[in-house]
Amino acid sequence: MRQVLSLVVAAALVSLAAIGCGKTPEEKAAEDLKEATEKAADAMAQAGAAAAQAGAAAAAQAGAAAAQAGASAAQQGAAAGTEAAKGMEEFAKAMQGMATAMSSASAGGKAADPVSFRDLQTAFPAVNGWTMDKPKGERMTAPVAFSQTETRYRMGESQIDVKIVDSAFQQMLVAPWAMFLAAGYEKETDDGYEKSTMVAGQPGFEKWNDRRKSGELNLVVAKRFLVSLEGEKLNGMKQLQDFAGQVDFSKLAGLGK
Repeated sequence: MRQVLSLVVAAALVSLAAIGCGKTPEEKAAEDLKEATEKAADAMAQAGAAAAQAGAAAAAQAGAAAAQAGASAAQQGAAAGTEAAKGMEEFAKAMQGMATAMSSASAGGKAADPVSFRDLQTAFPAVNGWTMDKPKGERMTAPVAFSQTETRYRMGESQIDVKIVDSAFQQMLVAPWAMFLAAGYEKETDDGYEKSTMVAGQPGFEKWNDRRKSGELNLVVAKRFLVSLEGEKLNGMKQLQDFAGQVDFSKLAGLGK
């Protein structure tokens, strides 16, 4: 009886041991899943750390490159600014020198003193049928010496603006007219023409626009006085020429003596 009991006890202990040491498939799968999850989490953590390090390195490299590019651009900008300032300074000096030279240049090599614009106004003609506005004028002695006056004549819808300038022999004022004053100059377009001309013994050039019925006449008196006439709604260029012929050129020439 005791022997049987001992055998039963022994069998029970073996059974309990087997039960204690053995695992069901479900338990084994759960443990494997947990282990895989932990390994995946570790791998993700390591990958994140590596990415963070790579991003920091790239950002630092990009920042250094940007700083270097900014410094280079700043240097180039500073150099360009210096060159521009130098160029402007040289231009200003050149203009100042030109103005000084022009101020001292005249027909006799001496500085010319421009006449009063009020004296210039005495050359405006009183033209029959035309009403003249009150003349305006100004006189300047530096950096370029000159005086000028201008007025407008009206007759119905037609008008003629007349300007008289005392260049005081300043070539800066006369030079723009040089090409047009050349004998034989002529140009024709679909709308009209322009050419060198002579009015009352004074050399000049004229422009006519047939479509707009407008004209321009510019004359040089005594190599010094510039007389300009611009007309709108005219009958033709001859109307402007006849008007210009009534300007007192003799009086103008006398003012410069």
